[in-house]
Parts: sequence; C-alpha cells; structure tokens
Amino acid sequence: MKLKLSALMAIFFPMFAFSKEILDKGDTAWMMISTALVLLMTPAGLALFYGGMTRSKNVLNTYAMVMGAFVMAFVVWIVAGYSIAFGTNESAMLQNVFGGFSNIMLNGIQWTDLSGTYPKYVFIAFQGTFAAITVAIASGSIIGRMKFSTWMVIVILWGLIVYAPITHMVWGGEGAYLFDAGALDFAGGTVVHMNGGLAGLIFAILLGKRQGYPKTAMKPYSILLTALGAALLWFGWYGFNGGSAFSANAIAGLAVMTTTVATAAAGVTWMLLEWFIFKKPTLLGIASGIIAGLVAITPAAGFVGIGGAFILGIVGSIVAFFGVITLKKKLGYDDSLDAFGIHFLAGLWGALATAFLALDDKTLLWDGPLKESGDRLGQFMVQVESVLIVGLWTLVGTVVVYYIASALTGGARIDEETEYKGLDETIHGERVTNP
Repeated sequence: MKLKLSALMAIFFPMFAFSKEILDKGDTAWMMISTALVLLMTPAGLALFYGGMTRSKNVLNTYAMVMGAFVMAFVVWIVAGYSIAFGTNESAMLQNVFGGFSNIMLNGIQWTDLSGTYPKYVFIAFQGTFAAITVAIASGSIIGRMKFSTWMVIVILWGLIVYAPITHMVWGGEGAYLFDAGALDFAGGTVVHMNGGLAGLIFAILLGKRQGYPKTAMKPYSILLTALGAALLWFGWYGFNGGSAFSANAIAGLAVMTTTVATAAAGVTWMLLEWFIFKKPTLLGIASGIIAGLVAITPAAGFVGIGGAFILGIVGSIVAFFGVITLKKKLGYDDSLDAFGIHFLAGLWGALATAFLALDDKTLLWDGPLKESGDRLGQFMVQVESVLIVGLWTLVGTVVVYYIASALTGGARIDEETEYKGLDETIHGERVTNP
C-alpha cells in the first residue's frame, strides 16, 4: 500500500504532523479572520465609542485606558491567563474553578498543535482578544477619575484573579464547574459582558463620583466618533459571535444572522423609545441601542432562531435603556460611560433568556437540561446559577483587585487639580487639537 506524501512527511518530519487531512483551511482562515475582527473591536471600536462620549479634556486618556488595557491584558493572557482558563489541573476539586499553571508562557504547546481543525495558537490568540476587551469594557465606568498607573495594575491582577477563572468555569471543558452544570453562553454574555460591566460599576462605586456629578453638564467630545466606534464594534462582533462556532460552518452562519437581526432590532427600539419619550431620536441613542443588541444576543447567538433574535434585541435594548436613563439616576452611582447599564444588564437579560429562546435542536445545543431532556425550566435554573456564580466571583474579586492596586500605587483616585485640568495633559502630556 502506498503512503500519501502527507503521511510520509509526518513520519520523517514531525513538524508537518498536521496535514491537509487534519487541518482544515476554511476553518483556519475563518478563525484567523475572526481573531482579527475581535481585535479591531477594542483599540478601534470600543476606544472610539468611549472616546467620543467623554469630555474633550479626557479624550486621549480614555483612548489610552482602552488601548493600554488591551495590550497589557493580552500579555497577561499569554503569560498566565490562558493556562488558568484552559489548562488542566491535576486536582479535580481545583479543576472546577482553576485550570492551573501547566501552560505558563504557553509551555507545552507547540506551533503544530491543533485545536480541532485549526492551529491551537489561533485559538489562544482568539481567546486572548476576549480577555482584553472584557477588562477594557470596565474602563468605561471610571473614565476621568482613575490614575493610569492604578488602572494598569488592575488590568494585570483582574485578568488573572477574575477573568481567567470565570472563563475556565464557563468554557473550560470537562471538569469545569459551570461547563459541567450545562450553562449556555455561546460567546460571552456572562464571561465578557456581565463580568466587565459589573466590574466597572464596582470600580466606579469604590472610586467615587466625578467632580460636579450629576449637576455639572459633561458634554461628549464627539458623538460622531461614538457612532463610528459603534459601527466598528458591530463589524468586529461578527468575529466575536461567528468565530465562537470555532468553524466555518452553518452554526457560524446562524450566529452572524442572529447577531445582525438582534442588533438592528435593538437600534430601532432605542431610537423609538427616545422619539416617544423625549421627542428627539438621537444618534447617541441609536449607537447605544446597537451595542445593547450586540450584548444581548452574544450568549445566545448560536442557539436561537430569527424570532428569538428579535426578542433578545428588542427587550435587551429596553433593559439597557432603563439602566442608562432611569436606574443610574435612582441609585445615584456614577457610571461614566454606562458600561454597567448596557453591558451588564443586557448581558444578564441575554444569559437568562437563552434558556427559553434557544431552539430545541440538539445539533446546536451544548450538554445540559435543555439538550438532554428538553427541560427549559431546568435550563433556566442553570442559567440563574451561572449568572449568580459569575456575579459573586466578579464582585469579590474586583473589590480585592481594586484595593491591592490602590495600595500599590498610592491610591486609585487622581487629585482634584488633575481632574479639573483634565487627564490628557496632566497624565499623558498630550491634548486633542480641535479642528
């Protein structure tokens, strides 16, 4: 029997062990593109979205908080975050919440290794972009009043203590607590959006309100930049949700379609709410609705049909609108750019609603009560458990991280003079020149 050339190459040259028969070029290309799309979401999309909403004297600091978080968080992910999130722990008990340190600095992983049908390095890079955007989301709650040095320390500690263990519990595979329980989170409703949004609120409360808030008008620098950022986030989200199918397959196609439907419906909903209540539909409102829809569909993108996508987008927009317009005023917290109001609340809605809106299709569903027995109430209880566990871990871990970072940097809050002058010039020595 003749051996194929690829088999001979694998025998004599192990570096070629992944052959055309094993590595799928379509899956590899799609996952590389998805990684690039998710990367675009943070230093371009989220940075512009946040930067446009902040005050002119803090625009560059806002951009630096997001971009700085991205680059630092990705380094942390490679050094230890990936190992904690997706490594294997010899202790079954610890494996519930912690992947261990066996893959520190990607130790034990070769460039020839595969994750299914594409290179494992691509999977690691893809997941690293998720880790980076999650902590960057939290920055939106504390813009204009936190030391940049404190923020950088927070990014390091939070990625290891909060993000990586939560990722492990939800997506870490067999032996991980919420994965074994059957929690459904297709692309990060709990792992990314609830996690980052709640952390932002906690930081904001611990840090205190901005000077003059809420009496002083704090006009956004450029709503046009915010709208551009929202458009780039939507564009990148196709990698975020579509890439979470981990293959160029029909589920990825479903995720792309449901993402589009939910997002468009949410944008229309927010526009109509403003039009009806305030008599003026704003560009900022449409952009905010778009983000709310993207967040709401994320945990369910590969599980629901068109009807479910409409419901998730419409209700998600209403929930986020309530959080931004009503809840923040009633409770009196200063969430600078509404990271909690949009990301946490819409993510919470999406995570819980998935139990009732997911299609009863075993090809789509992950193992859990809904797939195994069609038990939607049982699945809902699992979803409730997942949001409670994630919320509790985020709460405790974020408080711990804040106080450690604050102690290491001599306090987290900038002084009054710096806040008054603006962080662009006082911290970064730069300023935006208006055209």
